[in-house]
Amino acid sequence: MPSIASERMSRVDTAWLRMDNEVNLMMIVGVWLLQPGLDYEKLCERVACKLLRYDRFQQKVVQDAVGAQWVHDDAFDIHHHVVRDKIVRRKGQSEREALQALCGKLATQPLDPARPLWQFHLIERYEGGSALIVRIHHCIGDGIALISVALSITDGGDDPPPRRTRSKSDGAGDGDWLSGSVIQPLTEIAVKALGMTGKGVARSVEALSQPQQLFGSVEMARAGYQVLGDVAALALMPDDSPTRLKGMPEGHKRVAWNEPLPLDAVKAMGKGLHCSINDVLLSCVAGAIGQYLRDRGDDPQGQEIRAMVPVNLRPLDQAWQLGNKFGLAPLVLPIGIENPIERVYAVRQRMNEMKGSYQPLLAFAVLAIAGLMIKPVQDAILNLFAKKATAVMTNVPGPARPLKFCGSTIRQTMFWVPASGHIGVGVSVLSYAGGVQFGLITDARLCPDPQAIIDRFQPEFDKLLLVTLMLPWN
Repeated sequence: MPSIASERMSRVDTAWLRMDNEVNLMMIVGVWLLQPGLDYEKLCERVACKLLRYDRFQQKVVQDAVGAQWVHDDAFDIHHHVVRDKIVRRKGQSEREALQALCGKLATQPLDPARPLWQFHLIERYEGGSALIVRIHHCIGDGIALISVALSITDGGDDPPPRRTRSKSDGAGDGDWLSGSVIQPLTEIAVKALGMTGKGVARSVEALSQPQQLFGSVEMARAGYQVLGDVAALALMPDDSPTRLKGMPEGHKRVAWNEPLPLDAVKAMGKGLHCSINDVLLSCVAGAIGQYLRDRGDDPQGQEIRAMVPVNLRPLDQAWQLGNKFGLAPLVLPIGIENPIERVYAVRQRMNEMKGSYQPLLAFAVLAIAGLMIKPVQDAILNLFAKKATAVMTNVPGPARPLKFCGSTIRQTMFWVPASGHIGVGVSVLSYAGGVQFGLITDARLCPDPQAIIDRFQPEFDKLLLVTLMLPWN
């Protein structure tokens, strides 16, 4: 029951579509652990009833000379997208380890380009219940948007608001939003902050709202290189410290996750240290990575690594609209600081430095320009980010109470963020039902056992908690 037969894909979503390479697929992979188990036919019925209310999930992607279009799949079959799967346990392997192996395998298998770019894999028997693995290409939406979709398909979830018919004047579908959220701030504020180079940014980004003047002309290249020149601050960032986590990936993925930490304890610790929840969690991430390197004979003393962190650029009440509307900001993780108090304050300082930064807007502009370019040029532009970072990291807030799905309770949930270019590490932080947990996806060549890092989050958290309790209470 499609409401829109076809429409032009936005420039930024086109960039994400074409970002797949031989070692990294731009595919978000998530898993729900449910109790009791799910029935396959009921799952198909729920997906057909709820998920397909979003046009995107019945539309395939058709690329053309100027980008791509969303086109209704006339041959759509729910059973191609909701499939039964099973885990195969090797000798001595737990169910959790077998599920992690399957998730890693699926993270490297491309979705069928002739069909809508998503798929659900149901493992009907897992730890006394079921597991549901979800794979969605990043061009459909970012993390905030897909969390909104996930909430809508759970028991009692709200349907998306009625969609207005897009007029021809809307162009690629992101012109009005781009103008209001990116061009205007850059023109009125960032130009003053960036000085002379800021004028070039404003002109280049403004050109994005008029793609008909760019298609098939040298202005595409000029605009792209102008933006690159104007984000020299990104390009001139020093390289990360060389660690075993940075290098050329091989394309085989490993995933891991931990048991949830109590969110109340994280909040209390942040309040006691005058830090945010993010400061506390990211300090644990840096501590876990640093300790992992020490345990393998490396010395991270004085070293820092950079993670590209998505920054949401849209109102949360518009998340149901799907698409990608976020920028990227570089966050430095002080992995060489062993003292947990010193480390959390170092993280707080770096987070404060990010606040008010225009880099997320500039990164969004670069992605929009990249979506207009041929793939080799796009790859060259995006390597600007990949060469300066060791990891991609995201923090997504989930619901505070356990959700129901087809009558079953979602007892645990996790997802893994894809890495672009030749980045080999993705860190995900997700709060859900009073807990917060970490997920890690790594390239097997750079980190064959991500669980070894995940298992260090709890000790780092406990260490920070203990030292916090020993501080003077004034």
